[in-house]
Amino acid sequence: MGELRQIAIYGKGGIGKSTTTQNLTVGLSEIGKKVMVVGCDPKADATRLLMGGMMQKTVLDTIRDVGEDLELEDIMKTGFGGIRCVESGGPEPGVGCAGRGIITSINMLEELGAYTEDLDFVFYDVLGDVVCGGFAMPIREGKAKEIYIVASGEMMALYAANNISKGIQRYAARGGVRLGGIICNSRNVDNELELLKAFSAELGTKLLYFVPRNNIVQRAEINRKTVIEYAPESDQANEYRSLAKALLENRDFVIPKPMTHERLEEILLKYGAGEQ
Repeated sequence: MGELRQIAIYGKGGIGKSTTTQNLTVGLSEIGKKVMVVGCDPKADATRLLMGGMMQKTVLDTIRDVGEDLELEDIMKTGFGGIRCVESGGPEPGVGCAGRGIITSINMLEELGAYTEDLDFVFYDVLGDVVCGGFAMPIREGKAKEIYIVASGEMMALYAANNISKGIQRYAARGGVRLGGIICNSRNVDNELELLKAFSAELGTKLLYFVPRNNIVQRAEINRKTVIEYAPESDQANEYRSLAKALLENRDFVIPKPMTHERLEEILLKYGAGEQ
């Protein structure tokens, strides 16, 4: 058995982070890896495609209903490909920090023995444009040592990725957390690949993978499946398998060097405005 790799996936809301994570984990499960996905977004949709569209009952809701005295199967379900699925959930809107559920969930999972010897990967799918409060929990507490940021060639996605890098830099100084790279979930904007490569290089990391845009992703989602389950022979399924392989083989971990707002704008102008 190899060492357990605990990975946090960050990225701005709506970037396709949960879709990317779920498709990637199926790619890993296909090659025999044992995976757990912990949804750290109050929307609780980080495991929906793995669970055939079922909105899994969250850890916080379960505790609210039955109290702290629960079994592992009350909060962890097995999804497609044998992937273990957990949703932290969040507080009622307007009550407390949305990140609290993450802290409660990880503690509960540890107490109930969810981190078994045979696990190869744990993925924390974390909401957010900034790494703050409870959303910093997986990296602040030293659970996740590896971070990937999902971005696209759109300005706000890169702005968020740069902000997230500032948070990673802060926690890296205290613990062992490192950035493993940027995953581009393409939006088909001009010069997107070149822009993402330049952006990644400026941060001192690399573009781990460029996932092309393909409408089959939406079709699979409507059918409540990951692409690999919905259309295993498709080009897009193979892209996710290649992403899984890139992550599996990645050994380049860095403390990012976030750029100033001015520098980010320069890079955006150079590529986004079509000047080469």
